[in-house]
Amino acid sequence: MIKIYLTRKDDNIKSVIIKGHAMYDDFGKDIVCSAVSSSVITSVNACLSIDEESISYKELDGLEITVNKSDYVTTKIIDNMIYSLKKLEEAYPKNIQIKEENNG
Repeated sequence: MIKIYLTRKDDNIKSVIIKGHAMYDDFGKDIVCSAVSSSVITSVNACLSIDEESISYKELDGLEITVNKSDYVTTKIIDNMIYSLKKLEEAYPKNIQIKEENNG
């Protein structure tokens, strides 16, 4: 299962941690993993192409994205990514789980 952890502060996403594998199909054939990866990588690349300091990320045991700026464009891109991930969670509840924490 892909586990996604969201941290919000003041209604803005501050971090996104993505871990695991969907286990929908074999590695390389898993459409759920592909959809999550595509949405996340496209969003990260969009943010960084507009403003290299808008977000940062680390690839450790999964992917950890830190949102450094809450400007209009970064917020819209990240919110769109989260919307896409939530729609995938609705469609594949056995393969994706999103947990959200609000810190203020």
